[in-house]
Amino acid sequence: VQLQASGGGLVQAGGSLRLSCAASERTTAMAWFRQALGKGREFVATFRWTEYYANSVKGRFTISRDNAKNTLYLQMNSLKPEDTAVYYCAAGNRLIQSTLAQGTAYAYWGQGTLVTVSS
Repeated sequence: VQLQASGGGLVQAGGSLRLSCAASERTTAMAWFRQALGKGREFVATFRWTEYYANSVKGRFTISRDNAKNTLYLQMNSLKPEDTAVYYCAAGNRLIQSTLAQGTAYAYWGQGTLVTVSS
């Protein structure tokens, strides 16, 4: 499975961005993770049968999926400087509920797209 993420860019605090991740084929679960400079990879949101968010983005970010297009989206509103990171999409087929927020559970990863939020 190949994943192609896009939509990153520079935005002011309080602004919005929409990320997209096009997959070459359908998978059971898809997710977004992010990694800020000098920090470890962090779970953002996942879409399997339902949506699940990290507490840090809950209420500001919305994950959605278009199965007909095999595309995952992340609508990011009310962006904060601490949201600055490279955002990666991930996909997998053999995940259980308790592992949805774990990066190691996903077999396929995109190349990442940079989101920079200025204060």
